[in-house]
Amino acid sequence: MEQQPAAPNPFDAIAPQHIATLVAGAGVRKVRLPVLQTLALGVLAGAFIAFGALFYLVVITGSSFGFGPTRLLGGMAFSLGLILVVVAGAELFTGNNLVVMAWAGGKVGMAELLRNWSLIYVANLIGAVATAWVVWRSGVLGLAAGGVGETLATVASGKLALSWEAAF
Repeated sequence: MEQQPAAPNPFDAIAPQHIATLVAGAGVRKVRLPVLQTLALGVLAGAFIAFGALFYLVVITGSSFGFGPTRLLGGMAFSLGLILVVVAGAELFTGNNLVVMAWAGGKVGMAELLRNWSLIYVANLIGAVATAWVVWRSGVLGLAAGGVGETLATVASGKLALSWEAAF
């Protein structure tokens, strides 16, 4: 009778060196994507994050749960954008910063790294701005008697009031 191999234990730790190798390999794949595919996946990621931000605004608008629970619910709502990015395989700038591991390992050059970062950053911006324009034109900001728009203005004012040091 043939013995079946044991099922892998999902709780086995992966050594940091192996994780670094996997991340570097993913970085190589990211920088070698065709330009059109890179741009399309970047635009999608920008739109997905904008959807998450919109969901956050809708969820926290008019909440009477108090500061902490409202922020917790808002954060959970915002995570929809990140979930969409992961499920769709979209290219988000913050995730593409790990391409630096491929560069540090000598697997990609500085020009490839900067090209990837530039394309993804611009594509994310296009996706986010296009989604914001569609949201603005659709009237979603008028929901809750204009409350969603007021919440957006409050969040934006808070972000603009941050000092340079606090923002970074």
